[in-house]
Amino acid sequence: MLEHKEHPVMKWAEKLQVNRSGYYAWLKRYAFREKREVYLKERIREEFTKSRGTYGSNRIVKELKKAGDSIGRKKCASYMAEMELESCHNRHKSKSLTNSKNARGDWYPNILGKEVFPIVPRMGLVSDITYIRTGEGFLYHCVIKDVVSGEVLGDYMADRMTKELVMRAMLAVLARHKLEESCIFHSDRGSQYTSKAFMSLLKQYGIRQSFSRVGMPGDNAWAESFFATMKKELIHWTHFETKAQAREKVFEYIYCFYNVTRIQKRLGYLSPKQYLRSLHTERLDAVA
Repeated sequence: MLEHKEHPVMKWAEKLQVNRSGYYAWLKRYAFREKREVYLKERIREEFTKSRGTYGSNRIVKELKKAGDSIGRKKCASYMAEMELESCHNRHKSKSLTNSKNARGDWYPNILGKEVFPIVPRMGLVSDITYIRTGEGFLYHCVIKDVVSGEVLGDYMADRMTKELVMRAMLAVLARHKLEESCIFHSDRGSQYTSKAFMSLLKQYGIRQSFSRVGMPGDNAWAESFFATMKKELIHWTHFETKAQAREKVFEYIYCFYNVTRIQKRLGYLSPKQYLRSLHTERLDAVA
């Protein structure tokens, strides 16, 4: 006579002190949690890859929530650590290239710092200059950014850091965008921004000029934060063989990624373009 063997399920059910149906229910929940963990890790990796390795757990949680996938920040951070997904951001400080020693005194007011916020888009502009190393030498890069939306409105690159660099960046903005009346343009007191030619250009278009205080780089944090972000997300990890390659990559980063899809915490986890659309929708709703 064959010996009857105890079913494995009954053995584990007895050890766990549950009945067979309860044990099967527990197995089902366990299998569901495992599947969900695999799914969430895949989604986290997707969002991390889509962000080009720039998002940390906070931004990824927000992006997952938009798609209907709920996960806590600590759990997301834990999964990212397991998968060795680490944002490229760190705490490097960028050094200003411009020299303001010849621009001191009451002739250079900090208008933007005294403005009552919130101001509307295209009302407050900020600008700064950085350099990009390539295999053919340095490129100097001037960017002009909107204070409210965080959108880069225009930029220009040149082999030399002259007044023409900032003038061409400003002309690019004027060609593409309609600025608000009495718009404010804020920068540091570098000679490029305090040149007679550039100040005359702004005056010609009715743009008020504002300057950071001497020795207070935080006054222009809006512009400096952009360069800090771009260096962490692109420049520090890319070797540009040529200046043409640098121009192409930076253009793509700004106008295809940063302005369009890269979310910002201060904008409610929207990109600059998405935030502008939300403001436009709010205005239409208010009128209706």
